[in-house]
Amino acid sequence: MEQHSLVDILKAIADSKSLDIFQAIAKGQVESEVLKQKEGLSKKQYYVRTGQLLNSGLIQRIKGQFSLTNLGAVIFHAQLIMEAGVNNYWKLKAIDSIQGSGQINEEERIKLIKTLLGDNQLQSILVTQK
Repeated sequence: MEQHSLVDILKAIADSKSLDIFQAIAKGQVESEVLKQKEGLSKKQYYVRTGQLLNSGLIQRIKGQFSLTNLGAVIFHAQLIMEAGVNNYWKLKAIDSIQGSGQINEEERIKLIKTLLGDNQLQSILVTQK
């Protein structure tokens, strides 16, 4: 069995159309024809992107339907966390600024994180980081 690197996996979802395909598959098993039409890609663009997702081990095709592999499910979960980070960019930037001032102790830092961020996963990542 072939080992895939993180770089290979990130390359497979690096452009917006590939990521869209990956996310559509993550939301449920998808038939090839439906996916092709939904994303508005040429046949070649579609096959190149799904081929990269297949070759990187993120998706599988069974009887004409795509679904995530277990590796794909883990990567999808990580992608959701990254997306939450991007969506909270300004809040994270504000926390960085306040932390960088040196005017806040650990207890206040944790309270600030919990107050600004509604996302529990982001909170737990930042609370455990020092």
